[in-house]
Amino acid sequence: MNHSSKGLLLTGLLALGAALPAAAALQAGAAAPDFVAQASLAGKPFKFSLKDALKKGPVVVYFYPSAYTGGCNVQAHTFAVNSDKFAAAGATIIGVSLDSIERLNDFSADPEYCAGKFATASDADGKISRSYDLQVREAGSGKKDTRGKDIDHGFAERTTFVVTPDGKIAATVGGLNPAENVTKSLEIVQKLKGG
Repeated sequence: MNHSSKGLLLTGLLALGAALPAAAALQAGAAAPDFVAQASLAGKPFKFSLKDALKKGPVVVYFYPSAYTGGCNVQAHTFAVNSDKFAAAGATIIGVSLDSIERLNDFSADPEYCAGKFATASDADGKISRSYDLQVREAGSGKKDTRGKDIDHGFAERTTFVVTPDGKIAATVGGLNPAENVTKSLEIVQKLKGG
């Protein structure tokens, strides 16, 4: 194998690896790391506490790369459209990304995406994402969102954790496209409820 072929093989393997979920992400049965974060619901900032949310029922903690990017827009819209079904199963939805709270105020209220149906939390330093053993990539220069604005933050890998009221991870959902990620998460919370 010549040097050029090795480079192409390595590039192909790296591309494949980027598409697969990280094996290191916390799995079912693990304790979900507790967190408190600045969050936004319908454009209004507040402090989100996982511990407090779990007192009401299961929590769907979904990590996504960035507000106002293609897949994340689809995922947020799909969660919003299905938010009543999650609520009927007793589940709270919280999106987590490395976006600033200012970006999340816009995104959480945007009628095309979160539509004020669920909260999004700012993990600006990536600490929450890393506590769930997720990969965090640093910001690349020149990246723009779907509104044409600069993206100046890192990206957590797209992975959803369904956390039960006892603080345990019931399921880890990764490696699916954004809409399938939501559908699978909904199936899990509905099974937890017994319906």
